[in-house]
Amino acid sequence: MLGQHLVQLLLDNGYSVVAMGKGSDRASFSSSLSYNYYEVDIADQGALLDALILEKPDVLVHAAAITKVDECELQQSQCENVNVRGTQYTIRAAEQNCRHFIFVSTDFVFDGAEGNYGEEEDPRPVSFYGKTKLAGERLVKDCKIPWAVVRTCLVYGNVLAGSRTNIISWVKQSLEQGNAIKVVSDQIRTPTYVEDLAKGILLIIQKKATGIYHISGKDVLTPYAMALQTARFFGLNKELIEEVNASLFTQPAQRPLKTGFNISKARKELGYEPLSFEEGLSRMFNG
Repeated sequence: MLGQHLVQLLLDNGYSVVAMGKGSDRASFSSSLSYNYYEVDIADQGALLDALILEKPDVLVHAAAITKVDECELQQSQCENVNVRGTQYTIRAAEQNCRHFIFVSTDFVFDGAEGNYGEEEDPRPVSFYGKTKLAGERLVKDCKIPWAVVRTCLVYGNVLAGSRTNIISWVKQSLEQGNAIKVVSDQIRTPTYVEDLAKGILLIIQKKATGIYHISGKDVLTPYAMALQTARFFGLNKELIEEVNASLFTQPAQRPLKTGFNISKARKELGYEPLSFEEGLSRMFNG
C-alpha cells in the first residue's frame, strides 16, 4: 500500500520512478513515461544489484518487508531472510549506485511500556518482527551513503491493487455485512494515514534529510476508538463492535501495548504536518 501511494506522489511531483517488487507489477502506472518496474526479490542479491546498476537512482526508498507479525514469529528464518538479509543486500547495492538511502521501519521496535516515543529512546522489541526491523535499522546506520530511517505506526488508507486490508477497511466491510467484531481497547497507537506517510518520505527526499524520523498521525487512539469513529463516520452500527483487551486473543507474537510517536522532530525539521484521524477517514473515502 505504501509503495503504490508513494510512487503516485513522486510521479505527481515530477520525479522519475523505478519501482521494484516481488512478482509482477500490480499498479497502474505503466502509462507514465517516468515509471519503470522491475520484478525483484530483495533476498536475491544479484537481481537487485543488476536493476540498480541499470537505473542508478539518486534515492532508494526501502519499504519491502514481511510485516505480518504472527507470520514472522512462526517463520523466523524466512522473516530474517527478507527483513534482515534482504535489507543488507539492499544497502550494499545502494552504496554502489545511489546517493541517499531511506529505510521504512516500525513502532514495533519498542516494547510498548511507555508510549509517545521520541527518536532518541531506546528500542526494545518484544516480537521477532520487531527484532528484525531493529536489526535492519542497525545495518542502515552503518550505510556508507547518507541515510534516513522512517519509523511509522499503524498505517491505514485506501487499499490499492494487490494490497491487503487494513484496520479501517476491515471494520467498514465487517459492519456493512452485519458482522460482529471484537476490537482491542488496551493498545495505544498514533494511526498513520498512508498519504501522510508518503508525504513525510517525500519531504525527506526533498530536504536530503538524514537520521531517524518518526512519521505518524497526531491523534493518540486505541484500535477500539478507531473502530467507533469509523462506524460513526459511515453511519454503521457501532453496537456490532465489542470492546475487548488483547489477552482475549491467542497470538503467536506479542504486541507492544502502548506505542505512538512524538512527531515534533519531523514537524520542526521537515515541516511535516499530518491529518487528524477524522480527516484521514474523509480523505480516504471522499478524495
